[in-house]
Amino acid sequence: MTTSTLPQPSRKGPGPSKPALSPVEGSRGFHLRPVHVKALFSHAIMLLTIVVILFPMIYAIVLSTQSPQEYYHYPPRMIPGSTLRENYAMAWKRAEMGRLLFNTTYIAIVVAVGKIILSILAGFAFTYFEFRGKGIMFVVILITHMLPLPVRIVPTYELMDNFNWVNTYWALTVPFFASATGTLLFRQLFQMVPASLCDAARIDGASPMQFLRHVLVPVSRTNIAALFLIEFIYIWNQYLWPLIVANADTTRVIQIGIKQLIATDAAIDWNILMAGTVIAMIPPLIVLILLQGSLIEGLTLMEEK
Repeated sequence: MTTSTLPQPSRKGPGPSKPALSPVEGSRGFHLRPVHVKALFSHAIMLLTIVVILFPMIYAIVLSTQSPQEYYHYPPRMIPGSTLRENYAMAWKRAEMGRLLFNTTYIAIVVAVGKIILSILAGFAFTYFEFRGKGIMFVVILITHMLPLPVRIVPTYELMDNFNWVNTYWALTVPFFASATGTLLFRQLFQMVPASLCDAARIDGASPMQFLRHVLVPVSRTNIAALFLIEFIYIWNQYLWPLIVANADTTRVIQIGIKQLIATDAAIDWNILMAGTVIAMIPPLIVLILLQGSLIEGLTLMEEK
């Protein structure tokens, strides 16, 4: 009877590890691996994109600090000028930036919060409730997402006029509350929640709204923050609709106010105009810095879905 034994491990020490980059046979140098070339190409594209995006912002900031003699100098000088304080003070006073910032910030926050609340409720209803016409209604909501604002301007303005909402905050906020994107986002998120959580909440005697408040909303914090940031910036950059329905000084937003810095009967003071533009960029930039982590996580989650 023969017995087989496992081979004994070698007692020799480990051999020398191979270098990460070894010279190619027949040559005197090193060759980059193809993956490194792809990485360098990707980083070059990213760097070029960053330059294209940031250059107008940097140029606007530099121009907002210069005097007319400095920004009319040829060749242009990409260095800060000597009239920073005067330019920003003039832009703030001429366009009444304090009122414009308050109006735009208030409208953007109200619309973003309203969209989030309605989107959560709609996503909750489409996920956990059964009712007649549910599928058709959801398709109709998605179709409205493909209709741009200019297509809906005339009927929406007539509706605002019938309600006597022209030149009021109602006209600047209520038409933006419905959100097909938010409804789809929260519907997909709620469908990923295990059904066992809903069953456990039902056994514990929780009502549907209690289940929504104590279970679904906490797990949706990342999506809520991402949607808030997207909608805040979207409303902040609105120009056409506020131009139509908000002509009064009390409801004018900052995008319309910046246009007041452009003189109609004289040369444009580009330094004052750029100073107002930089002021208008500050609030959304602050919101972006505070919520950028949640935005990235939310976009990643939407991509996975």
